[in-house]
Amino acid sequence: MQRRYAFLDHPAPLAFAHRGGAAEGRENTVPAFTRAVELGYTYLETDAHATSDGVLLAFHDHTLDRVTDRRGRVSELPYRLVRQARIGGVDEIPLMEDLLGSWPQARFNIDVKEASAIAPLAEVIRRTAAYDRICLTSFSEERLARARAALGRDVCSSLGPRGVATLRAAASTSGYGRLLARLAGAGVPCAQVPVGFRGLRITTPALIRTAHALGMQIHVWTVNDTRVMERLLDLGVDGVMTDNISGLRAVLESRGQWHPGSLAA
Repeated sequence: MQRRYAFLDHPAPLAFAHRGGAAEGRENTVPAFTRAVELGYTYLETDAHATSDGVLLAFHDHTLDRVTDRRGRVSELPYRLVRQARIGGVDEIPLMEDLLGSWPQARFNIDVKEASAIAPLAEVIRRTAAYDRICLTSFSEERLARARAALGRDVCSSLGPRGVATLRAAASTSGYGRLLARLAGAGVPCAQVPVGFRGLRITTPALIRTAHALGMQIHVWTVNDTRVMERLLDLGVDGVMTDNISGLRAVLESRGQWHPGSLAA
């Protein structure tokens, strides 16, 4: 039996505002997250980076170059310099602690981008007592394991890359019983996967059935086409991450599956 996590205790399908809804405003900014919450999103997806002096930011890229008016690698700069950067020339890079404190009713899916962010993230989650409101994810299996361990208690997390590969292999071929049993025994409650990767279709009916047989949810990223949203929901996915937050809301409303948060407009 999978352990139940408060993070996932919400009517499905879960709607995730990816970076606050990057298609409808400047990504990973307070205005973006504010808009998502006001639209009714309970689930906010963001990313964790730390400055050279250990200040934890909600920011996606390793460098400031793409989305701000400054340059440089975040992990190599002190916060006194990073705080001067403006996303799109307008918005400050938010502190993760401020986001967790600003919307105590929201749930945050946090992608740990670098090892240097692990200790500051653990400290922020402790200070804000946000254990039940976060889900950890990462494209690094080692980084994800270290982040889980740093928290010192069990929290919701997604499968890492090897776990997703095992799940996909088990869904498409036989002979993976032992690995699948090990995957089930790990107690990870969700897999967050793309529709496809490098020409391979990842989110298939077989993958969804296999995950559900393990008591595991499937959340798909990053889906901006409303037709693809409809198809995935028809397949039975448990959550969709999108930059197109107005589009996903409209799709779910049309299906009677929109479950807004308390601050919905």
